[in-house]
Amino acid sequence: MVVTRFAPSPTGYLHIGGLRTALLSYLWARKNGGKFLLRIEDTDFSRNDEAAALAIVEAFKWVGLEHDGAIEYQSSRLSIYQEHVQKLLDEGKAYKCYMSREELDALRSEQMERKERAKYDNRYRDFTGTPPEGRDAVIRIKAPLEGSITVHDGVKGDVVFNVADILDDFVIARSDGTPTYNFVVAVDDALMGVTDVIRGDDHLSNTPKQIVVYNALGFTLPKFFHVPMIHNSEGKKLSKRDGATDVMMYKTMGYTPQALLNFLVRLGWSHGDQEVFSRTEMLELFDPSDINRSASVYNTDKLDWLNSHYLKNTPNSVLCELLEFHGITLVSHDKREILLDTIKERAKTLVEMAALINEVLVRPIAFDEAALKKGFKEDSRAVLENFATVLKETSELHLPSDYHHIMEKVVTDMGIGFGKIGQPLRVALLGKLSGPGLDSVMAIIGVEETLARIDALLKLK
Repeated sequence: MVVTRFAPSPTGYLHIGGLRTALLSYLWARKNGGKFLLRIEDTDFSRNDEAAALAIVEAFKWVGLEHDGAIEYQSSRLSIYQEHVQKLLDEGKAYKCYMSREELDALRSEQMERKERAKYDNRYRDFTGTPPEGRDAVIRIKAPLEGSITVHDGVKGDVVFNVADILDDFVIARSDGTPTYNFVVAVDDALMGVTDVIRGDDHLSNTPKQIVVYNALGFTLPKFFHVPMIHNSEGKKLSKRDGATDVMMYKTMGYTPQALLNFLVRLGWSHGDQEVFSRTEMLELFDPSDINRSASVYNTDKLDWLNSHYLKNTPNSVLCELLEFHGITLVSHDKREILLDTIKERAKTLVEMAALINEVLVRPIAFDEAALKKGFKEDSRAVLENFATVLKETSELHLPSDYHHIMEKVVTDMGIGFGKIGQPLRVALLGKLSGPGLDSVMAIIGVEETLARIDALLKLK
């Protein structure tokens, strides 16, 4: 059975790169009928942020990535790690190191002067003497002294690390007894039965150390898939300015979970020329072995396009629920179907949709000067007055087509082009020259509000 996991550190909010890793791990587990686990790596007590841990859970709920079982917190597993540290000590595969910070700093300075790689010199590896008085020991694992370690990676192929270039006897437990990152990751993945580790390729350099831990404890290695990073349009590491922000900010910015996940699955993975993937299609088609080896590029225009697609294809009842978050309540609006059908064709995000809805429903308190100059000419007053008169005399006005017929009648009776009525009427209704179709706007706001907005403009002019 395939078991994957997502294991963020709660030192900051879940960002877009982390969500992509979680999504890929989720898809691979679900496709294979396996398990997807969530583990919070909170053993670095000095950097933990409780709010960040809660935000990770909140983000998972928002995008609908259901994990299996309870959330595992490393802070509650310290006794497990200590047990495995002691096991390595008892078997002679780890040892106590009494090297002081000053000694370590001095060693590194000497190595740098000689232009050597800074590393621990194994001075306590086979120490049998009396420990220095008053010093607390860290625990170091006995790493291989020569040869190489090969990471069999499902994305990058075999990656060979020369032991002399990357390894020393690294610390697996600090002097206060708390375990270190590479040790607990290996222990947790093994004990939780993780079979496939999908993570960013910034973790590739950690993998040889974790393999050392696996081997020392007799654990079976999982399959590794290291996913290339997400870059901005300039080929640089993604920053907050580019989009590497808290996932929940995407909700605030008006993106849907479906669009965001579709966008993320396409960052570094593809299936032919297909761009839009339902959750079902993702589960059916995704395979981590098909992930590209090169970095992917974050493209806001692509995200906007996908979000627009999903908004257009979202039922209006669901849109009403989503818009509540953005301050728009349409549950009891009798023209909400016309309103949403009109607006969702024009909006890229729910924020844009909310703004467009307000532009329709809220009477303009001011008129754009450029729009007035261009759209309200000498004959515009007569055109609007004539339109208002016909509007008052007509009954049973409900649909956009009903209002369109009145516009056609005025145009025909006055012998004018459609622009002669369209431009001043648009300024009156919306305060500007852009916006949804006029017939739809009037059907949404109704006869009385239409007349009131025309009157407001005529009083101004």
